[in-house]
Amino acid sequence: MARARSRTGVVVTTRPMWRIRLTRELPRHLLQALATMGLLASARFTIAPPRPVIERYSTPSALLADRAAEGFAVLFARRYLTWSASDPEAHDRALAPYLGAGAEAGDGMQPPASGSQNVQWAEVVQAREPEPAEHVYTVAAQTDASGLVYLTVSVVREADGALALAGYPAFVGAPSSTVAAAPEEAREVRQPALETVVERALRNYLSGSPSELDADLASEARVSLPPIALTLQALRSLDWSPDRRSVVAVVQAQDEHGAQYTLAYELDVAESAGRWEISAIQMDPTT
Repeated sequence: MARARSRTGVVVTTRPMWRIRLTRELPRHLLQALATMGLLASARFTIAPPRPVIERYSTPSALLADRAAEGFAVLFARRYLTWSASDPEAHDRALAPYLGAGAEAGDGMQPPASGSQNVQWAEVVQAREPEPAEHVYTVAAQTDASGLVYLTVSVVREADGALALAGYPAFVGAPSSTVAAAPEEAREVRQPALETVVERALRNYLSGSPSELDADLASEARVSLPPIALTLQALRSLDWSPDRRSVVAVVQAQDEHGAQYTLAYELDVAESAGRWEISAIQMDPTT
């Protein structure tokens, strides 16, 4: 049987001319569009460049201390606790700016028939806020007649922002306190070279000798000398802090009047080129 011959067929397909042109010119149009968008973006950045957005954070007002209200309470407490039997009207006059029309003279306080009392110092030691616009301050006041007393003073902020008393004051007890906790077991410094540097630095620090102190300070150290000069008498102990980046020195010192002090100083220390240097003593004066 004769093998049948294979035949190759040609298929002719017709397409619209617009589709052929679109397929051929589409890449060029896309490239032109991208170039145009780039030019527009460049023009926009040139005419109106973007500015950095600075986020500002503020402390919630509820967490801010009202210093004006504290001062108001302290000033009232000083005037309330100051009196003289020889001039009882002076007490009423001193408190008059705090009391409204029809309020009880002297805010209910009547000085005794004899004697006097003055406030040596007073400051706020406790505060609470029973209402959003009301503060109850506990004011500690040292008086020459009654000794140390604690007085609560209620202060409110009026709608216009003015301060006013919210009622009568009250004598109260001191805020709770307890004895100092026993120090944790420390790791004693057993390096004579470090001990020598710390003792010498503290001697110069306490005596107010900056030029001598500089010899033991690191180049980046920031140290502020105490305003009163003290004489270092003894280094009682020297222990490492838990991170071993600083040491705690307990010293015995004396002032020019002969008063004796036991003081504790934390010093940041580091070993550099075979010698110990101090980068901070107890506090950072720049913060």
